[in-house]
Amino acid sequence: MKRPTIADIATRAGVSKVAVSYALNGQPGVSEATRARIVAIADEIGWRPNSAARALNGARANCVGLALCRPARILGVEPFFMELISGIEGVLADRSYALLLQVVTSHQQESEVYRRWWGESRIDGVFLVDLHYSDTRVTELERLGMPVVVIGHPSESGTLSAVWSDDGQAVRETVSYLVALGHHRIARVAGLPGLVHTAVRDQAFAQACEGLAEHVTVHTDYTGEEGARATRRLLSSPDRPTAIVYDNDIMAVAGLSVAQEMRVEVPADLSIVAWDDSPLAQVVRPPLTALTRDIPAYGAHAAQRLLALISGESVPPFEDRAASLTPRGSTGPARSHT
Repeated sequence: MKRPTIADIATRAGVSKVAVSYALNGQPGVSEATRARIVAIADEIGWRPNSAARALNGARANCVGLALCRPARILGVEPFFMELISGIEGVLADRSYALLLQVVTSHQQESEVYRRWWGESRIDGVFLVDLHYSDTRVTELERLGMPVVVIGHPSESGTLSAVWSDDGQAVRETVSYLVALGHHRIARVAGLPGLVHTAVRDQAFAQACEGLAEHVTVHTDYTGEEGARATRRLLSSPDRPTAIVYDNDIMAVAGLSVAQEMRVEVPADLSIVAWDDSPLAQVVRPPLTALTRDIPAYGAHAAQRLLALISGESVPPFEDRAASLTPRGSTGPARSHT
């Protein structure tokens, strides 16, 4: 079936296409009775304005963009971005906005996607995620002058508006909890080292662990495979850690599997903490102690601010609530190895 057109409405209403255009755009030139009849026919046959044509005329696209530089297969198993997008979509749907999502393989390609979308008037603004130090995407988006909300720390967001939470606070709370349980050899299986939030966590972890017998951070690519590999190395070392903090739930679940494979009891011999709670962290046995935050609300706050920017409002940086620790069965008192 072809898309309904203004010509279809004109034929059914028995008027010219110009009259239909006037009626649907609220312009004078038709009687109120004719306008009402045309609008009713448009609704009946499911006609909607052509967003591409509206964009060419300088109208809003009613669409915002998000490009993600990570393997598409990870999006299917990593709950964080799906929950973030659900929060974004909840706000956009209320305003009849769409989200244009594309997976890219590099930040250069990501910048090219944003330039193309903006140049073709396909979007009114974008979200920027996975912020790096000296991030070239920030300067590129500043140059384009489009509305942008960075979901990341404002220290590296330039003049772009940012929504973020204090990852350092969450790290300090976690380490304090593990130390209170008697753990003095703590490891962290972290994400990509180039990311700003990874570096913030790295620094907070190193500071919080000062004075402990052992503490180490191992960087990975966030995948379960890398999380399992890092866990296997840590548990094979002579002074293996008694607690491991993982930078996402996928790696934490993989780490739990490795511990069980190596006959390391959780939590008797090893305590495990996952960053970002999820159903996945709760259904494994033992259920994982996790850093919990309302990720859909995080996405909603970012979407609200992007729509405000699009409307011409001034939007200052916004600090969301930090993740807080939810203890479960994967953490317990430390005991020395024999």
